[in-house]
Amino acid sequence: MYKSKTFLGIIPARGGSKGLANKNIKLLHGKPLIEYTIHAANYSKLLDDCVVSTDSEEIMNIAKESGGNVPFLRPDYLATDTATTFDAVEHAINFYKDTLNKEYDYIVLLEPTSPLREDDDIDNMIMRIVENDTKFDSIVSIGEVDEHPSILKKIMDDDSIIPYCDNLKVTNRRQDNDVAYFPYCVAYIAKMSNFLEEKTFYTKRNTYYKIKKHQCYEIDDIFNFLSIENIMKHLKEI
Repeated sequence: MYKSKTFLGIIPARGGSKGLANKNIKLLHGKPLIEYTIHAANYSKLLDDCVVSTDSEEIMNIAKESGGNVPFLRPDYLATDTATTFDAVEHAINFYKDTLNKEYDYIVLLEPTSPLREDDDIDNMIMRIVENDTKFDSIVSIGEVDEHPSILKKIMDDDSIIPYCDNLKVTNRRQDNDVAYFPYCVAYIAKMSNFLEEKTFYTKRNTYYKIKKHQCYEIDDIFNFLSIENIMKHLKEI
């Protein structure tokens, strides 16, 4: 709780994964991937509750061993390739409301594919959105990208390439471009009412939380996995 506002954290971790098999429980630098996110949630002083939402008994058992709260298994229809994050989050919200009679002011999405959170990231984001609650209804973590949109290309049917965004000015020097950011999954936080009404963490009144360069990775395939593992090894050595 922060300034009388309550927060429910949700860690979505379905069993199926196309890019990297069993990625949510794959050992990363000696620990199951999901354990890093569970640790971050448990370290937070401002989260009121946090739930791991999974359809997999194996993930459920590993999550519990890692200190996670797994009070239910997600229904199969919410674990398909077409099921959305909103559907999974809404299911968890309804579980707490209908089964435990608990409601919250904010929902906090913590993707297990982003294990490079710093200990205070979640609480810093919570404080930032509450301090600005009259101005914004949600906050997302963003990091600066190296590949500026003005230089990106797309391939045409005739095998030619053209600018991906042809309305952007192309400059000769990188530093002349406006800085571009990507929403990396350290956390997404939204007011519960706005999230349920707008069905997104990118609400109409959305703000940001900047993360560090080394945090701008998400595990979607083996190359992300190896990059993050080596970053972790490097950080441990310095």
